[in-house]
Amino acid sequence: MVQRYARKEMEEKWSLQAKYDAWLKVELAAVRAWNKLGLICDEDRDKICKNAKFEIEKIDEIEKITKHDVIAFLTNISENLGDESRFLHYGMTSSDCIDTAVALQIKDSLELIILDVQNLKNSIKKRAYEHKNTLMVGRSHGIHGEPITFGLVLAIWYDEIDHSLDLLKHAKNLISVGKISGAMGNFAHAPLELEELVCEDLGLKPAPISNQIIQRDRYAQVLSALAILASSCEKIAVAIRHYQRSEVYECEEYFAAGQKGSSAMPHKRNPVLSENITGLCRMIRSFVMPALENVALWHERDISHSSVERFILPDAFITADFMLNRLTNLIDKLLIYPQNMLKNLNLTGGLVFSQRVLLELPKRGISRENAYKIVQRNAMKVWSDLQNGKNALNQDGKSLFLEYLLDDDELNLSKDEIEKCFDYSYYTKNVDKIFKRVFKD
Repeated sequence: MVQRYARKEMEEKWSLQAKYDAWLKVELAAVRAWNKLGLICDEDRDKICKNAKFEIEKIDEIEKITKHDVIAFLTNISENLGDESRFLHYGMTSSDCIDTAVALQIKDSLELIILDVQNLKNSIKKRAYEHKNTLMVGRSHGIHGEPITFGLVLAIWYDEIDHSLDLLKHAKNLISVGKISGAMGNFAHAPLELEELVCEDLGLKPAPISNQIIQRDRYAQVLSALAILASSCEKIAVAIRHYQRSEVYECEEYFAAGQKGSSAMPHKRNPVLSENITGLCRMIRSFVMPALENVALWHERDISHSSVERFILPDAFITADFMLNRLTNLIDKLLIYPQNMLKNLNLTGGLVFSQRVLLELPKRGISRENAYKIVQRNAMKVWSDLQNGKNALNQDGKSLFLEYLLDDDELNLSKDEIEKCFDYSYYTKNVDKIFKRVFKD
């Protein structure tokens, strides 16, 4: 898989050059549409489409006087045209140009994010199959529960990221709309057909209805989709940070030759990438609230949303793109330690098999309540032993829990039946079926 540079391509989509390029695309699409509708002759259309160009420095100079960026942009373009410039921006308002152009930028940016997510999924899937049957302990409340496999952990990550992919695709469809409906959205100065032609030209759909702007609930859904994705990515990063803790040490970020972890402690190998990803995800989520605040504008439009979007749109997309590429690289190079996973699985002296034993007792006529008491009584003895520093396994390799169960006459199970409950394969027997559900292979 070819890894492209994480930020450059996305940054370019939100540069000043890209913004004005998108504005020009919309304006020229409107010129071509007016030509089809009979307002602009072929000659004037061709002159505008051939000669329309802008200079960012010149736009900045004009804007210092006009205090209006779209007027400065149009003025600069008109300087490169003749009398035909009278048809530039004809029947349009600023938001016709801006909102339709931003839709193009968001649509293109979402396509990159979707590609990033697909790359992340591929990386997770590859590692999931690699460790499909790698035993480890499952945890709830941070406490050891029952045996699982690391492949199942990765499959969970894959499935959750896939949910975000669906949200992103929905957001892309929702945002891919344009508007050329005029200052109040009443199409008084341009027919609906103009909007339809412009949108078709640009690969967008006409908004069913708009006032002076495209409604900002669409933007809020885009930012929300990115935020949900970020939350799932942070979930992965937080898990890796836990796995890398010295007392756990089941996984570890790749540590390159010459890399340093601490200015004071030469031994340190810190989960810096995961921590960085956690912070980036917090930032991505922070953009949702201003996007939601932008939904409630005054009447047909105010511009309180404009300054907000100049920050949150480029920053959200650039940050998400960088974060996703960093996380994909982290997953690709993640160091996984199956022996440490197995060691940790045995830390509690066989307590991870308690439910397996519990479920055998009702088959022997013991009530669930009594069965629970019997199993828990023996489990608490193990906890006490562990607190007092006793080894989880005896010299024969048998767990403390197994020893206590074998000595409990009330258990009503044979030695073979008890020992059978301590078989790891019991917990992995359905992994293949689960993988088929998740990966559909």
